[in-house]
Amino acid sequence: MDELEHLKDLPVPASRPGARAWAMEAALAAFDGAQKNPAPATQESSVPVRPISVPRNEIRRFFMRMTRPNFATAASIAALMVAVPLAVTLLHRNDGPRLVIVDGESGPTAKAPVSNGVRPESVPELAKPDATLPAKVATVAKKKEAEGGAAGAVRQPAETDKTGMLVDAPPPPLAVAPASPAASDDQSAGITGGMTMSDAAQVPGLPPAKTDVGHLAGTLRAQPMEKAEAYIAQDSLPAQPQVDSRERHPGLTDNPVRPVVAEPVSTFSIDVDTASYAFTRRMLNTGQLPQSDAVRVEELINYFPYSYPKPETRDVPFQPTATILPAPWNPAHKLVHIGIKGYAIQSIERPRANLVFLMDVSGSMQPADRLPLVKNALRLLVDQLQPDDTVGIVTYASGAGVALEPTRISDKSKIIAAIDALGAGGSTAGAEGIEDAYRMAEAHFDKTGVNRIILATDGDFNVGLADTEALKGLIERKRQSGIFLSILGVGQDNYNDTLMQALAQNGNGTAAYVDTLNEARKVLVEEASSTLFTIAKDVKIQVEWNPARVSEYRLIGYETRALKREDFNNDKVDAGDIGSGHTVTALYEITPAGAVPAADALRYGAKTADAPAKAGADGEYGFLKLRYKLPKEDVSKLISLPLTPALEQTPSAEVRFATAVAAYGQLLRGSPYLGAYGYDDVIALAQGAKGDDPFGYRAEFVNLVRLAKSARP
Repeated sequence: MDELEHLKDLPVPASRPGARAWAMEAALAAFDGAQKNPAPATQESSVPVRPISVPRNEIRRFFMRMTRPNFATAASIAALMVAVPLAVTLLHRNDGPRLVIVDGESGPTAKAPVSNGVRPESVPELAKPDATLPAKVATVAKKKEAEGGAAGAVRQPAETDKTGMLVDAPPPPLAVAPASPAASDDQSAGITGGMTMSDAAQVPGLPPAKTDVGHLAGTLRAQPMEKAEAYIAQDSLPAQPQVDSRERHPGLTDNPVRPVVAEPVSTFSIDVDTASYAFTRRMLNTGQLPQSDAVRVEELINYFPYSYPKPETRDVPFQPTATILPAPWNPAHKLVHIGIKGYAIQSIERPRANLVFLMDVSGSMQPADRLPLVKNALRLLVDQLQPDDTVGIVTYASGAGVALEPTRISDKSKIIAAIDALGAGGSTAGAEGIEDAYRMAEAHFDKTGVNRIILATDGDFNVGLADTEALKGLIERKRQSGIFLSILGVGQDNYNDTLMQALAQNGNGTAAYVDTLNEARKVLVEEASSTLFTIAKDVKIQVEWNPARVSEYRLIGYETRALKREDFNNDKVDAGDIGSGHTVTALYEITPAGAVPAADALRYGAKTADAPAKAGADGEYGFLKLRYKLPKEDVSKLISLPLTPALEQTPSAEVRFATAVAAYGQLLRGSPYLGAYGYDDVIALAQGAKGDDPFGYRAEFVNLVRLAKSARP
């Protein structure tokens, strides 16, 4: 048990993943130490032993689950709460068999004697309370921060543990001032000694005593070993309190119903982002409903490809189409469905790509659904590029650095090797990495090609410039050079969706959320041209409604994309971008004149009128206008389409499926506009409109709707 003496040198890790790794390693060290150095048996204390073999990976999973507090300090203390009570009570007790730890799923189970006692010179005292523990913890944490944690502390290279798990390399131990000579041994051990459950309960981030590790240790002492063994199994652990999510999403308020006499014009920027769909899918697959702010209805609708009419030339990259149909949730209302299909660049037209992968390699990117997933995703993308395309890699953690100078795809092995070598550790200096990525892209700028940065991150910028508005300003200035920024968001419990949306919107790029390798394949393989090659930028839509035919209207989604009426003709105002082959859908719910309106009519009517109705316009529901710029131009072009009764026709499967997705998104948001329309209605509408579904996206959607029916809030 001599290894337990070293627990007093346990430092306070700089990051939550680092803390978890430390806690796990400390606990496992206690078990391994006890196995290698069992207490000597005596004739009086020796008892018969029935050996029990517990796989080491099971112990590892146990400690992974038991050490999930929010704060690194609390996680470090949790290491001792796991290591000492379990090592002492399980391995050196006199009422049961010895626990044997093995490296694989099975191993030797030779009998070993068990001692009645524990050597006091090698095991810290646990029973004596220490009321000064919280102050000690705070002192050590402040000292750690002062030594450079927030300013870019130097991290040792990441290393792989015995099971192949990538962990932070241990930083140097912190020096802890010894107590006075009169102090007990446990007090002289700094933050590790004299810790009881009452002490731990005072540290923020630790679970309540009734569900913590001390409770588990007490349970194991009081029960036969057969029951104790069950607690080690993953499915038998006591329930743990859920850690509060640190995910951040833009605050959204549903677009309201607007009276045409007061606000006849609706203006917004198009959006082809899809991050919200993948994020909500991840939540539903865990049995939970997503928070309403995470649901952006337009991103759910635009996640799917639609067979809208294709434009014929690249000079006019899309032609809007429209369909008017009854609203499924309110037959007295109508839906105006607007669809846009972007021009698909042919391989012979494809420009050369100058790409910079900006990789977040901070400590928060260690889990399998973050950096390892991103690395696999980028390998897929590299396979889609042409030999003359170039790729550079910039990384950032506590600071930024260059992992790969721009290299042609013809030297693919060098690029793959650089991706494979990436490891996670440190804090997150995201702004510094963004600046370095732009410097690399500018130094190798291709005037005739596509210049794009792809930022892969969980969005946890905690060092340097982290203010959303300041970062938006930086990206806005850089996009003027012709370098666009796209986002690959990853991770859970920590994802900064607000920041990712802001960066993508201001960087003339798209934001995708990658929760699985299949999603990475969709974004970077099946839709590689759409992701990389822009066919139109600053695309805006404006609809003027005719008060003679429409009394009210409501735009479904696009809450974060609203523009002022005068912004439509202002070419200085930034708007959305469309990639090669992209489809964009927008839906309005309108109240025809004569139907019961949601709001009372004005007593005095409209005080002003912009202009008398033009000849032939009285029969129109409204008038659609669309502005866009070609990628290399700064002056916008205009496309228009009258919304006439002739567009009232039997909706196609594409229109009906988009309508089903719109209803689903509104249900997830808790919209008040759907009445009694529910998930079963969405399933019925979508099932009859799946049409051609080569990749199974629409079938998956129907299953997600079923999950939403039973998901918990």
